Amino acid sequence: MKALLAAVCALMLIPMAALADEPLAKIILSENGKDFRQQGSDKPFYVWGVNYDHDGDGKLIEDYWHDDWAVIEEDFDEIKLLGANVIRVHLQLPKFMKTADEPNQENLNRLADLVKLAEDKRLYLNLTGLGCYHKQDVPAWYDELNEADRWQVQANFWKAVAETCQDSPAVFCYDLMNEPVLGGGTKADQWLVGEPLGGKYFVQRITTDAAGRDNHEIAAAWVKTLTSAIREVDSQTLITVGVIPWAHVWPNAKPLFYSDQVSGPLDFASVHFYPEKDGVEKAIAALKVYDIGKPLVIEEFFPLKCSIEEAEQFLTQARPITDGVTSFYWGTTQQEYEAAGTMQGAILARWLERFRQGPPAVSK
Repeated sequence: MKALLAAVCALMLIPMAALADEPLAKIILSENGKDFRQQGSDKPFYVWGVNYDHDGDGKLIEDYWHDDWAVIEEDFDEIKLLGANVIRVHLQLPKFMKTADEPNQENLNRLADLVKLAEDKRLYLNLTGLGCYHKQDVPAWYDELNEADRWQVQANFWKAVAETCQDSPAVFCYDLMNEPVLGGGTKADQWLVGEPLGGKYFVQRITTDAAGRDNHEIAAAWVKTLTSAIREVDSQTLITVGVIPWAHVWPNAKPLFYSDQVSGPLDFASVHFYPEKDGVEKAIAALKVYDIGKPLVIEEFFPLKCSIEEAEQFLTQARPITDGVTSFYWGTTQQEYEAAGTMQGAILARWLERFRQGPPAVSK
C-alpha cells in the first residue's frame, strides 16, 4: 500500500509528506501570476484532473448525491488512484436557487459535504457553476427573466456557493460558467444553444439581445458582475471561465473572454480541446492563442476525434505552455471497461491507463 500511495503522490506532483496530518494547502498564483503554487511552496502545481460531470447513466451529481453518497465516495477514491489531483464538478443553477433570491440550503449543505470529502481525500475541486444541462429542470421563471435580472440570479448563485466554500483549501477554483457564448449582435429567443449532446445542453448564452453593444462590452460586464459577487465573500479562491477555443475552429479568431478588455478579473485561462485526426498542429496553434501571460489550463480534454497516440502528441507539445489538463471520469474503472468486452470499453480503458501515467514530463 505504501508503494501505491507513493506512486499516486508522484503522479499528482506532491510529496509523500502531504499524506501526513499537515493541512491541505490552498492553490494560489505564483508571485508573477504565471503559474500555480500550493500555498507555502515554491514549486509549480500542475493540474492533472478529471471532469466528474455525470455518472455512467448520464445523471448529474445533484440527481444522486442525496441518496447515493457512497457512490461519490467510491468514485473519489477511484479518481485519486488514477493520479488526479483536481476534480471538476458541474453545479446546476436550478438545483441551487429556489427563487431569484432564495438559495436551496439543502443542496448548499450537500455541497459543503462534498468539499469536506475532497479535503479528506486530499483532492481539489473546480466548481463550475450556472449549469442548465437538463433543460427540463430549468424553471420557467428563470428563463423568462431579462438579462439584468438573470445576471443578478447568477450573481446570487455564486455568492451563495462562495459563502459555502470560502474557508476550504480544497476549492481550487470557481469556473463561472461552462462555455458561455454571445450572439454576435443578433437577437435570440433561447438561452440554451444548439441541439443537446447526450441529452444535455452544455452551451449557454449570457445575453439574448446585444442591444447595440459589442461582444467585449457584454462579456466584460458579465464577468465583472459575477466575480464581484464572489469577491464580496471570498477574496482568495481562483476564478476562471471555461471557453470554447474558437481559434480552433477559425484560425484567425481572437479570444473574447481572454481578451485584454474582459480577462482582468479572471485568474487563469481555461479552454476546452478535442484535437481532430491529423490535426495536432492545428490544435497546438489554437492553444497558443490563449497563452496570455496567465496560467493556462486545458479544462476539457479527451481523444474523442483523434487516436490516443495523437492525444499523447498533443499533450506533449502542450505541456510547456500549459499549467494543467482535465480529462473525464464517469464512475467506471479501467477494469470495468475492460470487462465490458466492447470496443468503446476498450478505448476508454486504454485512455484511463494512459491517464494514470500522469502528465508528460516536460519542464516549463
